[in-house]
Amino acid sequence: MRINCRVSSRVTCMIVVMVVWALSVVGVQAQDLGSFEQRVTQHTLKNGWTFILVERPVAPVFSFITRVNVGSAQEGAGQTGLAHMFEHMAFKGTPRIGTKDYQAEQGALVALEEAYQAYQTEKLSRKADPEKVKSLHEIFKQRQGEASQYVIKNEFGDIIEREGGVALNAFTGADVTGYFYSLPANKIELFAYLESERFLQPVFREFYEERDVVMEERRLRTESQPFGRLLEQFVSTAFMAHPYHHPVIGYASDIQTYTMTDAKQFYETQYVPTNMVTAIVGDIQPKTVIPLLEKYFGRIPAGSPPPPIRTVEPKSITEKTVILQDLSQPLYLEGYHKPAATHADQPVYDAIDDILTNGRTSRLFRSLVRDKQIAVSVGAYGAYPGDKYPHVWLAYGVPGRGVSNETVQEALREEFDKLKTEDVTDEELVRFRTRAKAGLLRALNNNLGLAMHMTDYHMLFGDWRELFRYITRFDDVTKKDIRRVAKALFQRTNRVVGMIETVPPPGVAMPASAAKGEGQS
Repeated sequence: MRINCRVSSRVTCMIVVMVVWALSVVGVQAQDLGSFEQRVTQHTLKNGWTFILVERPVAPVFSFITRVNVGSAQEGAGQTGLAHMFEHMAFKGTPRIGTKDYQAEQGALVALEEAYQAYQTEKLSRKADPEKVKSLHEIFKQRQGEASQYVIKNEFGDIIEREGGVALNAFTGADVTGYFYSLPANKIELFAYLESERFLQPVFREFYEERDVVMEERRLRTESQPFGRLLEQFVSTAFMAHPYHHPVIGYASDIQTYTMTDAKQFYETQYVPTNMVTAIVGDIQPKTVIPLLEKYFGRIPAGSPPPPIRTVEPKSITEKTVILQDLSQPLYLEGYHKPAATHADQPVYDAIDDILTNGRTSRLFRSLVRDKQIAVSVGAYGAYPGDKYPHVWLAYGVPGRGVSNETVQEALREEFDKLKTEDVTDEELVRFRTRAKAGLLRALNNNLGLAMHMTDYHMLFGDWRELFRYITRFDDVTKKDIRRVAKALFQRTNRVVGMIETVPPPGVAMPASAAKGEGQS
């Protein structure tokens, strides 16, 4: 998953961060970057790992997130899903955590990988011998059983839970992978040990068992869900060249064939300190924390920076359409290519997203759901599948009973065209700039949210301070800007369409009205 800020997120996230800090720190009457910086210490280790420490002594706890600058976009052909797979592996422990006897386990893992490599080599051979494949598979399963006897399951997570930790989790997206949880303030050294340990020398125990878990996750989230299947086809169609066309979960054939060796090589290439940033927020003191960071995280070798992505998605020159015929209800998607989130016009895109899709006062809700009653829900993904590189702004509508996708399409495009030819109202601009503030006040006192947003902006812009600078740019967005950007965005050749067309079960005739796509208008 990608924890990411769009206008109903990125914009409002930064607002709430400022409000949270202003209301939670006694004596702070007004919040700005200068006063906030007094509570922030940025420290970079010699190996290149950057830490952002935020003193927020509201309660005797702290939260952190480690954000790694790697996602599905960094995967090569035949190895899609490896970023997500390593996320799973990062919870399996180390030579000192999760094992009954690491020296014996290490030998068992080597034997296991040798057995799997032999099995897979024969299995993928053009002249594979079925009997030999069966025999090698039996040897692999035997080695798998031998390695499993040394495993202490879930010990990494059990330690954190036993010591009062909460919210232990992780996510993988197209651009980044993140790891996070919260602990009592007096457990800061335990955090430094555990987090450095799992990235210093992760042990790929239970790799092939976990690979089966990931495959089942793919079946549940993608293959058995019409919307999941459509999105996978949509994104692979939207991106012809850029690796954004990879599904984050990975293709089924890749999941079933990547190896422990592949995962180790991916980790060694991508999980280097210069590619990682950690924010720690809560009841902490930098003078105490920094020596711990040096002691534990400083053990990790610097490594070489990962190679950058070379491929640039060519400019879209034609409209693309994906149609999935399924037994499920109809669904309509319409996406448009847009620049990366670091582009100078990003605040204008945020305004467009907000005005069209944010809440019950948004244009799409009022038009399609409330007034015309042709959709039961509408919404948008402001950055799909990621935002570090040029991506897609995606709107969707779920047609009401008896309403065709074409009717929803017509209504969506009518609203898009209005933005190209008519000024938005003063009220809409004001609402864009202010409603998110109230909407995210509920996130007060959220150390983890603050840590997430600071690392998000630091990784995206190279400086966490952009979190505060960015908010000032919203007052500069004008009606003219919105028309200008909308004209460039909502073009036929820039468009990708996806839809689910409902088909009846085998042997059941579709009603004539449905076959003709008739419905409300």
